[in-house]
Amino acid sequence: MLTHLISGQEADVARSWIEQAAILIEVVAVAIIVVAIISALVRYLFRYVGNQERNTLYHELKVSLGKSLLLGLEILVAADVIHTVALEATPQSVLVLGLLVLIRTFLSWALVVEIEGRWPWQQRSAALAKSDQSPDTDSL
Repeated sequence: MLTHLISGQEADVARSWIEQAAILIEVVAVAIIVVAIISALVRYLFRYVGNQERNTLYHELKVSLGKSLLLGLEILVAADVIHTVALEATPQSVLVLGLLVLIRTFLSWALVVEIEGRWPWQQRSAALAKSDQSPDTDSL
């Protein structure tokens, strides 16, 4: 798509810059996930050794890991969109992008359910009322 808008050497420079930007965004996403996971695990271990409330610690670890994965997935989707739309706007690449977005959306929904105990489209108050009625199942 970019080569249709710009011709010659300028297109090659722009294409290279966009490709490097997409790769940088992917690296940032992976770094966020890795650093957040290590940070959450270290924080959990220090609190666990300090004999704090272990059920609460487990829930906090789960929420922290889920949030870091959600953030990383969102940034990876952005990198995929940049790469596909700006560099490879073929029907096959758009189809692959659509499948990746669907898979990552499903993963994001699953993480929201794990973190908040409700589907993303449910209102927060309905989920809270439901959790007040059900027994605690997170106490491992």
